[in-house]
Amino acid sequence: MPELSTHSGGKRVVPDGTVRDEFRLARGWWEAKDTSDRLASEIQKKLKAGYPTRNTIFEDTQRAVLYQDRSEAGEFSLGEPLEIASLLNRFFSHDESDEREFHRAMDEFKSRIPDLAQSLREHIDEAHKKNKRFRDAFAAFMTLCRASLNPELSDGNVDEMLIQHLLTERLMRNLFQNPEFTKRNVIAAQVEGVIEALASSSFSTAEFLKRLDPYYTAIERAGANLSHFTEKQDFLNSVYEQFFQRFSPNVADTQGIVYTPREIVDYMCNAVEQALKEEFGLTLASPEL
Repeated sequence: MPELSTHSGGKRVVPDGTVRDEFRLARGWWEAKDTSDRLASEIQKKLKAGYPTRNTIFEDTQRAVLYQDRSEAGEFSLGEPLEIASLLNRFFSHDESDEREFHRAMDEFKSRIPDLAQSLREHIDEAHKKNKRFRDAFAAFMTLCRASLNPELSDGNVDEMLIQHLLTERLMRNLFQNPEFTKRNVIAAQVEGVIEALASSSFSTAEFLKRLDPYYTAIERAGANLSHFTEKQDFLNSVYEQFFQRFSPNVADTQGIVYTPREIVDYMCNAVEQALKEEFGLTLASPEL
């Protein structure tokens, strides 16, 4: 990604290039200087400015200096093919311990999703049959969903919503450090009420989810390293896409589940905002809406 701004050491910086993985997490940076510049002094300026040094290439088309684990890891001649190969191999293979832990946890989490989802389906099916409190809460939630989202929603669709919420709510809450989001969102608040009613003498949602603590913790730790809201949003979208591929592969395959890029969402919201203002003198925050 060219000229992607990031926050490092409490400062906003804009490296010339950022290498991101499938979760949109930054794995390395590239910073180019002019051949006429003194590379060593330019690097010191960038370091003082707060540029990341976990895995960064500084180069001036003739020489490259690699920083890894916050210290200089080597200098390479860009006129020598073998040295270029060595530089790139070291750059792309660099893997910090927290990165390894995150990917291990994510792989484990994805592998367990089908079994966990099936177990939750069985508990929900049982509650539909035997738990009157759950049935009443579910019926009220179904009415809200059909009125607010889609009048054609089936009981099965809403069961899936409950399972998704149960398995991912903690990530949303902790990544954005907003424990109140389920109370401020009408749909999420109603979901919480249905899930509370799901609890019984034979089923505890807290105990059920406790087995996922190691995976949640590793994913949350990776997200915590992202200081900017939009970076966290991109990261969470990527996690959700991977989650949904395992949670409901048939739907994901037939409907091509890929979250709309944030830039497109911003464009859509801005277009609606402009149309409301020009045609009706309103904004998206207007109480009339």
